[in-house]
Amino acid sequence: MTSETVFVEQCKGINGLDKVVLREVRGSSAEVYLYGGQVTSWKNDHGEELLFVSSKAPFKPPKAIRGGIPICFPQFGSHGLLEQHGFARNRFWSIDSDPPPFPTTSSNKAFVDLVLKHSEEDTRIWPHRYEFRLRVALGPGGDLMLTSRIRNMNTDGKAFTFTFAYHNYFSVSDISEVRIEGLETMDFLDNLQNRQRFTEQGDAITFESEVDKVYVSTPTKIAILDHERKRTLVLRKDGLPDAVVWNPWDKKAKAIPDLGDDEYKHMLCVEAAAVEKPITLKPGEEWKGRQEISAVPSSYFSGQLDPKKVFQGS
Repeated sequence: MTSETVFVEQCKGINGLDKVVLREVRGSSAEVYLYGGQVTSWKNDHGEELLFVSSKAPFKPPKAIRGGIPICFPQFGSHGLLEQHGFARNRFWSIDSDPPPFPTTSSNKAFVDLVLKHSEEDTRIWPHRYEFRLRVALGPGGDLMLTSRIRNMNTDGKAFTFTFAYHNYFSVSDISEVRIEGLETMDFLDNLQNRQRFTEQGDAITFESEVDKVYVSTPTKIAILDHERKRTLVLRKDGLPDAVVWNPWDKKAKAIPDLGDDEYKHMLCVEAAAVEKPITLKPGEEWKGRQEISAVPSSYFSGQLDPKKVFQGS
């Protein structure tokens, strides 16, 4: 019954951590933990899980949650002096009860606004004042939308610079049966070869060994085709020029303590990011980065999706 749908529910998750569950009338859902401001589940209207979370993810602060959609801020990876992927994914976020006006043309009811602000702990390792506002929304068709707005709140006149990623862990049937379309002919930095720059060849990307690449100046739309599940995940992004593709493969997976030895076969990270050219904000300036992910039957191969429909109303 439409009238009985609880679109937004606050409750306790694993180990008593606070989470927010978003639901849409047709049955799709998402879960967001306040720890890390992290989406940990996204299910379609058949109840099928579309994100990967490691069976060994401890859900115990201060360790980051392995899977879902970690937020990498103010540093992606080891591109800087901070801990791997920055500190936003290791902080407790708050529900933003009075978010600034949000331009939107949709009638989404299943959304939550979170906020993370600088703390004394943060300023010791990254000496800047900031406000990071995150909206997680579930569309009526089950699309998952994340919008980040980061503002420089420094009072000393100093600009700050950061890199950023939505570190999406997608659930796949079998990594060797998956391909990515939309990154053909793109330049990339290969993290397995000291970030050397190469150009991708003209075919769709497939997987037969470890991959850790930052594709630069990428299109707004990327498709992940899962042959076995006859499903295509479509990632649309705005304000995020780069796309990170990562799978640790067997040897590295065994060395990651919070990842099962064989779990690399069922995960693929395709991340909307701003890495190659860091973002600089002067005091009072705001940056916005958005992604929308949707799941469609594979009969809609990626070339048939209309890029003009990307980010209507943003």
